[in-house]
Amino acid sequence: MTDPETVVLGVGSPLMGDDGLGVAVVERLRATWEGDDTLALLDGGTWGMRVLPLIESARRLLIVDAIRNGERPGSLIRLDGAQIPRHLHQKLSPHQIELGEVLAVAELRSTIPAELVALGIEPETIELRDRLSETVERSVPELLQAIHAQLEVWGHAKRGAGAAADA
Repeated sequence: MTDPETVVLGVGSPLMGDDGLGVAVVERLRATWEGDDTLALLDGGTWGMRVLPLIESARRLLIVDAIRNGERPGSLIRLDGAQIPRHLHQKLSPHQIELGEVLAVAELRSTIPAELVALGIEPETIELRDRLSETVERSVPELLQAIHAQLEVWGHAKRGAGAAADA
């Protein structure tokens, strides 16, 4: 794959309950968005600085994550551009410090994507467990709708097997 125009980066640890939201959702997106060479769906897990080249190569970055924003657990959260913490001032989840540092480095190097959006769900539990909480799981369809809408705004069209079912 050449450098994609848009990177969807799912982050978090699947072994920490709701913190694994980003990774789980990116996997679900694959069936609907496969075949678009201008779009990369990446499981960023807890990669830290290793995702920097992927972020720097994109014009648009959509981060999918469990986002602590002081809302009711299960609430859909959207952050745009400067609202996304790039330094250690806010901690969205246990792995967020690393992602914040990655974004800060990209910004310092003037390689941060021109369009930056984070979509996620307010977590209920971030603890050692291998699945999402029921509260967060019930909100996943709303998050998927928000992601689909954002990708369509950015000019991506659904192509995979799930495209007809989602229409």
